[in-house]
Amino acid sequence: MEPRKRRISKSGKPSVPRYEQRKRMKNKAERERDVLSPEGADFTEMRLNRFIANAGVCSRRDADELIKKGLIRVNGKVVTEMGTKVKPSDKVQYKGKTLSREHLVYVLLNKPKGFITTTSDPRERKTVMHLVEKAGSERLYPVGRLDKNTTGLLLLTNDGELSKKLTHPSHRVEKVYQVETDRPVSMEDLEKMAEGLQLEDGFARPDDVVVLDKTRKVIGIGLHVGRNRIVRRMFEHLGYEVKKLDRVLFAGLTKKDLPRGKWRFLSAREVIWLKHMR
Repeated sequence: MEPRKRRISKSGKPSVPRYEQRKRMKNKAERERDVLSPEGADFTEMRLNRFIANAGVCSRRDADELIKKGLIRVNGKVVTEMGTKVKPSDKVQYKGKTLSREHLVYVLLNKPKGFITTTSDPRERKTVMHLVEKAGSERLYPVGRLDKNTTGLLLLTNDGELSKKLTHPSHRVEKVYQVETDRPVSMEDLEKMAEGLQLEDGFARPDDVVVLDKTRKVIGIGLHVGRNRIVRRMFEHLGYEVKKLDRVLFAGLTKKDLPRGKWRFLSAREVIWLKHMR
């Protein structure tokens, strides 16, 4: 039997057979069903390792090990089969404790100046949590940090696995900042910064450095490095004071239609992007 020939569309590109289209649509639906919508609809079925991870026990990879070792019970029975799925009515236990799948929430905040990035403060200063308190009853955690005087994008979530991914250096998550300095930045210093600087805690080189206005006081800088106050310290190292610092992009997310001090839920598409990005 000869293999089925692929049809060519009017554009000259091979068209996708209907059975392949159905398969792709099914796979996409399964991926999106694995992620809660911003409104937080309940799941119908979920892989056991994901359920364990969402319950805050460990990552999905570590959850696979717990399942292999026979440490997980579903409805009183030990489950060791990979790929097992559970329903909302199923009782999942680890070390005798019943696990509860937490409603996952993803909030993008355009942080204003004057708020510290922490879940609580003994000195009762304003924290970013005050700005997102109406996002739901779930306990959210900031992904990374922005210092008190830095504005811009900050992601908050209770998805520990995603938070770990976005903050781990190996994933090289892109961040772009707009910097305003106290005086014009010389071309010589811009070249030094582009080549990299030796700071007190190691070498730091941005991915991109761009002059954004004629005064050379507003600079765009993109980097994957996530060390504490890294942008401010690079400019201070060259003798400049940072008057304003605004994060305008984080992991592909932008501030479009998000005013300062406001927040929004991520769309299901955005959550899928973050979870599958390399």
